[in-house]
Amino acid sequence: MKVTISGKPLKRILRWSEIALFTCAAAMLGYSAYVVLDAQLFQERESREFERVLDLRAKLLRPPDIPQGSVMNGLIGRIDIERLGVSVMVAEGDDGKTLRRAAGHVPGTALPGEQGNVAITAHRDTFFRPLRNIQMDDVITLATLRGEYRYRVVATEIVGPKDVWVLDSTGGEVLTLVTCHPFYFVGAAPNRFIVRAERIG
Repeated sequence: MKVTISGKPLKRILRWSEIALFTCAAAMLGYSAYVVLDAQLFQERESREFERVLDLRAKLLRPPDIPQGSVMNGLIGRIDIERLGVSVMVAEGDDGKTLRRAAGHVPGTALPGEQGNVAITAHRDTFFRPLRNIQMDDVITLATLRGEYRYRVVATEIVGPKDVWVLDSTGGEVLTLVTCHPFYFVGAAPNRFIVRAERIG
């Protein structure tokens, strides 16, 4: 028995498929634009507020005593890697919403100025994209309400996602940056790129 499909229903199916695919593509592009714009606005707003608080403290004859590891509205401070052009606000937490808008301080790790391992993570396709070009002896600056902390890169390595030992404290004041690897991988990356830096100055 021979089955035939007339051209009219087939054209209708193709037309509706075309509309559905176009709608999905437009929705994905719209969401991507929203995420990028939201992150940019968050960074600009929090950076301005951070600078305002720092300027206010500098103008006071007797600046208030800021507790060790102090956090301002969920913000830790700002991380800068001048050679790579990185300058990003750091917020407390490593959940999805935090990492869409900022670099995240991994809960349970040390805070800047404390003994231990300060761990900061961010996405490889946004704020930590430039880490692919980091080099030994690069200087990383972490500015907080208590002051500025400088670290020198001493090692980089690639580990698996379950290798949480990279967050362990090894003594002294250490900064660990974490992002996914490979940098140009499509989808959920299989590894993690680790930058280890030691405090200087």
